Amino acid sequence: ANFTYVALNTNGERVRGTIAGASEHAVMTELESRSLVPVEIAPAKAERVSAKRPPARKLGEAYGQLADLLHAGVPLLRGLRLLGQSKSNAAIAATFRELADEVADGAELAQCMAQRPHAFPQVHTAMIRAGEKGGFLEQVFTRLSHLVISQAELRAKVVGNLIYPAILITLGSGVCFIIFGFFVPKMRPMFEKMEGGLPWVTQAVFAASDLIGKYGPFTALALVASVLSIWQLQKRPHVRVWLSQRLSSLPVIGPIRRALATVRFCQLLGTMLDNGVPMLAALAITRNGVADPLLEDAVDQASQAVQSGQALAKPLGESGYFEPDVIEMIAVGESANNLDDVLLKIARNLESRIDRMLTLAVRLIEPLLLVLIALVVVAVAMAIILPMTQMASNLG
Repeated sequence: ANFTYVALNTNGERVRGTIAGASEHAVMTELESRSLVPVEIAPAKAERVSAKRPPARKLGEAYGQLADLLHAGVPLLRGLRLLGQSKSNAAIAATFRELADEVADGAELAQCMAQRPHAFPQVHTAMIRAGEKGGFLEQVFTRLSHLVISQAELRAKVVGNLIYPAILITLGSGVCFIIFGFFVPKMRPMFEKMEGGLPWVTQAVFAASDLIGKYGPFTALALVASVLSIWQLQKRPHVRVWLSQRLSSLPVIGPIRRALATVRFCQLLGTMLDNGVPMLAALAITRNGVADPLLEDAVDQASQAVQSGQALAKPLGESGYFEPDVIEMIAVGESANNLDDVLLKIARNLESRIDRMLTLAVRLIEPLLLVLIALVVVAVAMAIILPMTQMASNLG
């Protein structure tokens, strides 16, 4: 641990600093060996940078480096200190420095990591605890590295596939804003005093123009308030379940969403079982990591069934959340006593399926957005042409 100190040197001057030591007594002895008279010694405050959540990919790489160091025969404490000297990420380095100090004081690594849930999810600490007890910590860090990096790559793949649709939506919104905010208001005075009333299409276009132009600030405030309200409401359990049900029933979004949650379920559960975590404990931790209330309910039902002596595949199949082929593979894995390998294989297969689904979704979004923009342009054109036609007929 680190301690701050105030001491007197041989000239009677006060000096301040920070020093590492196992205890205050050890720090006092070290200061006296430097010809310093201790006046005040106190534990140093933890560095603020370590409170930041480390980037997932960087954390996975750190696990891989630690596994390589252990494989090369480097002691765990030395490996932690080496990672604490890393220059690639300040949050990672500060966190591993703190871990090294606490392990040097005799604490277990899993216990130290559990005290930092912002940096180390529960699944990580459970696997490392099993590795410490079983004496296979090197293998645990290797598998954790693969798990964290694969999840980061999947997340990056999803975000990357959404960039192009986001650009199209932004451009489409910009076109609509220009049409309704600038073009329509300039054409409006031509038709305001028209006899016989305006066609309903023209009235609708003018109303949309008012929302964007005349009442623009109020519209923006209403949209922001709606988004914030939905964000707060979705934190309530029953609202989360309702939203999850609605999203899961959508044609394209639903299958992708369920596949992503299934991948996470299989990765977490398979990796923990592969590292010696008991089934019930692994299910409880996986339940907290799937981030889908419908799947959380399915895992709860499966945990109760497993606790009563049933197989895992049956309650998961009855939940209706998983695809039949996934349930079939889980049942085969249980029968062959290699459920951990089967779950990880399911996750790999689903990742390839998700990639194809995302590619198809992006290809569908482009023509849909173009059709929507075309409909807006046609509506504006009709809103202008119909009144002009009506005016011409009145003059005739």
